[in-house]
Amino acid sequence: MGQAQAARELRYLKDLWDDSIARGLDEPELLRYRSNLLGRDLRITNFGGGNTSSKIAQADPLDGQPRMALWVKGSGGDLGTLQRGGFATLYLDKVRALEGRYRGVAFEDEMVGLYPLCAFGVNSAAASIDTPLHAFLPYSHVDHLHPDWGIALAASANGREKMEEFNRRFGHRLIWVPWQRPGFELAMMLKRNVEAAPKADGVLLGGHGLFTWGETQRQAYLNALTMIDHLGQFVVERIEKAGEGLFGGSSHATRPDRREVAAEVLPFLRGRVSGARSVIGHFNDLAGVLRFVNSHDGPKLAHLGTSCPDHFLRTKIRPLWVEWHPGAGGQKELRHSIEASLEAYRTEYAAYYHAHARADSPAMRDPNPTVVLVPGVGMFTFGKNKTEARITGEFYTNAIHVMEGATALEQGPPPSPLPQAGAAAPSESFQVYRNYVALPPAEAFGIEYWQLEEAKLQRQPAEKQFSRTVMVVVGGGSGIGREVARLGASRGAHLVIGDRDADAATASAREAQATAGAEAVVATSLDIRERSSIRAALRQAVMTYGGVDILINTAAIFPASPDGRISEEQWRLTLDVNVTGNYLLADEARSVFADQGRPAAIVLTSSANAVVPKAGSEAYDVSKAAVSHLVRELAIALAPKVRVNGISPATVVKGSTMFPRDRVLASLAKYKIEHSPDEPTDELRGKLARFYAQRTLTRAAIEPADCAEAILFLASDRARSTTGHLIPVDGGLTEAFLR
Repeated sequence: MGQAQAARELRYLKDLWDDSIARGLDEPELLRYRSNLLGRDLRITNFGGGNTSSKIAQADPLDGQPRMALWVKGSGGDLGTLQRGGFATLYLDKVRALEGRYRGVAFEDEMVGLYPLCAFGVNSAAASIDTPLHAFLPYSHVDHLHPDWGIALAASANGREKMEEFNRRFGHRLIWVPWQRPGFELAMMLKRNVEAAPKADGVLLGGHGLFTWGETQRQAYLNALTMIDHLGQFVVERIEKAGEGLFGGSSHATRPDRREVAAEVLPFLRGRVSGARSVIGHFNDLAGVLRFVNSHDGPKLAHLGTSCPDHFLRTKIRPLWVEWHPGAGGQKELRHSIEASLEAYRTEYAAYYHAHARADSPAMRDPNPTVVLVPGVGMFTFGKNKTEARITGEFYTNAIHVMEGATALEQGPPPSPLPQAGAAAPSESFQVYRNYVALPPAEAFGIEYWQLEEAKLQRQPAEKQFSRTVMVVVGGGSGIGREVARLGASRGAHLVIGDRDADAATASAREAQATAGAEAVVATSLDIRERSSIRAALRQAVMTYGGVDILINTAAIFPASPDGRISEEQWRLTLDVNVTGNYLLADEARSVFADQGRPAAIVLTSSANAVVPKAGSEAYDVSKAAVSHLVRELAIALAPKVRVNGISPATVVKGSTMFPRDRVLASLAKYKIEHSPDEPTDELRGKLARFYAQRTLTRAAIEPADCAEAILFLASDRARSTTGHLIPVDGGLTEAFLR
């Protein structure tokens, strides 16, 4: 089939190859380009899944002689974002020579330790376990992908029969290889099967994925695209034919208030599925997910587990299905069902572990689910960060699509033996429901608790101080709050930055995202005088990240007037913002903290003015004295799970919205500090800050970073035994010494 003809036959996918870009790239860059094009579409392969490779003639860096180098995606890379340095490079002849060292499937793990000895040149990317799968295929460019449509066929009880039907209809020559865990043994199986079928144009791995290839980068890309699109045409028409009968039809209706239900239950659910360490949450109510969670067959299919190893490494062997009737149940019933379902899930997971664990198996990991399915509502997924939580949801959505396609291909009783069965797993070890074939539990365990997988986990960098925590920073658009957000982002926090000035909050969020990543920070407009505004901000935190762990408020106002006297309205506003606003924040967060049932922290911002009276600042000083005592009151009220502390800074001029230019000029005049009204605002602020600094023991101006460091200390586990206290951040202001 010609390239132009193949491109015309695409129905679902699009040929994105741009010759004007490709012609300027060398072979390794063409491999990167091809990989990125394939990886950017989740219908082609899931995040982090699949491998691409090229066999490239290069000069040996040792002797300059021409050699064939295998370029293959390194361990843990993602095709959609992979760069040149993400490919492992190996001498092709050395990798192929390892066949002589191979002692059989019982010893295949030892082969991974030999791959570094085959390294071509200086390369930091670790070779993955899929490396030999590419090395032993006799094609220049190879793609191993996990398209849902392909896995639907690979996970069908009649998959081999349907593959032959597919071949006849579309003129392909796919061959079938039974289930085998990725590794050297699978490489040998691929080699033998392809040698026996030299005209094959692809391989379908039972329960696993798809291999295609080409003699040029362009040809390999188009072959993969065409094969996957044709698989889509073959599978989708069956899905459309099934219509409302898909998954056995509906047993439940979607609740119109599902997002409200999700917002109410997410903190409770997050608290219950967090084990020794917290997790971050994600909610998904896409149409395909809702069809599955509302279906008659959903519970049975979900319990069978997933078929593709790439899926369940994140989703675990199976999701938690909450037995709940959305048409009749309320929040109380839903929470009760979650508790009961979780208890059963943990018991079943422990039984799964003990049934398959060997003496050298890693210790049992967290028995809590990472995917929770709730009829009428949708899917909740969890991970160590927002990206992981979202991707876990994407993986289970992939799994739903696989089950969707496999069940739609149902046609009569399953064959015996199953086509997935082989040397690795006999037919009776697989479970089948409605034509869908799940991976046997023993095989799933062998991958989930694989020593190589455990070694990969152990190589991951240590998590940061605030990893897995959700931090709401009020007043985060400027001054101390903005610095808290910046430091929190650098230390791993998931941030919700709230400010009455929405533009300032957005600007601060962009700054934090540059450090933490786009998904780890959101901005919100927040007026702490209004409960409705606070509720909306906390709801955003819940729906974005699953809950709240740390609440920080730096927002306050300082009333001013030309003659130094303020109006009654200014007095009321000052107390509303500086005192009542703090109370309302804590009061609204109380229910979120209670639902989570896990340790949490609140840090408020008082002032040295709380104990140092000054002429002309009565409203501000009184309000801050009230905040200091509110810290103590809240510490008592929210104990033992929630710690409440505060800081008492001296005057912070830098970056503060309480020091607009007119107030700075007035203060400089009041203290008779030499200045010119034409000087830039930042220079004027600097003069005022230096004046205030001279009144302290350290003679150092108090900056937002000083306050942020104290706030984050109090918010962290390092202060786990401190509550009801305030830390002075005043440079040693003797007037504020405790009396």
